[in-house]
This record gives sequence, structure tokens and C-alpha cells, in this order.
Amino acid sequence: MLNFDSNGLIPAIIQHARSGEVLMLGYMDAEALQKTQEGGLVTFWSRSQKALWTKGETSGHYLQLIEIRQDCDSDALLVLVEPIGPTCHTGEPSCFHRKLDGEMVTVRVPSLTILSQLSDTIHTRGDNPTSGSYTFRLLQGGVDRIGKKIGEEAAEVIIAAKNRSVTEVVYEMADLCYHSLVLLEEQGVPIEAVWAELQRRAMPAPQKAVTKGPLTTDLE
Repeated sequence: MLNFDSNGLIPAIIQHARSGEVLMLGYMDAEALQKTQEGGLVTFWSRSQKALWTKGETSGHYLQLIEIRQDCDSDALLVLVEPIGPTCHTGEPSCFHRKLDGEMVTVRVPSLTILSQLSDTIHTRGDNPTSGSYTFRLLQGGVDRIGKKIGEEAAEVIIAAKNRSVTEVVYEMADLCYHSLVLLEEQGVPIEAVWAELQRRAMPAPQKAVTKGPLTTDLE
């Protein structure tokens, strides 16, 4: 059972389900939580307006619900979402875009969010080609063209490593990652499928039961 506070509210941390980026903090009452679960769009209780509000109902920047988890004390929620457009009312992807001194920051956290961003950009280039888009040309070339580039980039990574050049390794590895993401897009495979496979491999192998002969009881 969830532990709502004295005002009937519970804090809800909103996190991008794919990139892991924390997007905002809101509050829910029991009705907002129920509406979120039933409708699939994140709904909050506005403490200033004293009313329910579904994120995106005026801007169109909705938060599509993926999963909700509770913390160990059952007094806070982690809401995993797929955002449609920027989450912050300022137009920033996340509400957490300023340091304590007020300075704006552009680097999003965690750093791995760049892979999800890049994957989304590649998908957009395929759906909405722009003049001179290298990504679109790669996608149009299919597996043969993309595979050729991956082979070239992999070889360049090896050469950079043999040269013991950190700068070259980083640069060439970035190229290899990009072209690999293009291949995933061409194959219709989401990057999350790769994460799931890595997670599967990281799981400890199940322990096999060890038997030492026939079972006996004290009565025998």
C-alpha cells in the first residue's frame, strides 16, 4: 500500500524509459495515479491550481506511461515514460537544466542518453529525409552500404588501438557506434533490444541443485 502524505499526495519522479534521463518531479494523489494507469498518459495533482492536470494537455507534449515503480518505503514513485516533445515548459528536454547558481547546462545526464538521442535522430532522418543527409543515403543503400562502412570503421578502430592513440580510438569508436546504430535502424531493431541482451548476459547463471543421493528422513 502506498503512503500518501498528509495532503494525500505522493512525489513522482519522471524518468525517460529509454535513456534514463530524469525529466521532472510532480505530485500525484490517488485519483491522478489511477487516471495515469488507466489512460496511459501521466497525470498529476497541481498544488497551485488545486486540480488534476495531464501533462501535455495544452502543449501536446504528453508523457506516455511505460511503467510505475514504488520506492522501498512506498512513499515515492518512479514513473518511466516515453516523452512526446520536450518535458519542461521552457522547451528544454528536462526540467533539470540549471546548476545551483542558475547557469544553464546543455549536457544531458546520464551521458548514455546520447545513444538514445542519436538513435531517435537516425530514425527521423529515415522518415523525413533532408537534402544531402548522409544518414538517409546510408539507409537507402541498405545492408551492403552500411555493412561496408561498419567494416571500414571497425578496421580503423583496430588501427587506432595499434597506434596507442586514445584520441584516435575515441574518434573511430564513435564512428563505429554511429554506423552500428544506422544498421539497427535499417533492420528495424530498437537499441533497447541490445540493452536487453546485454542485461541478459550480465544476469548470474542459475544455480543447479546439488543432490547427494536419495532423500532420507529421521524416521528411517
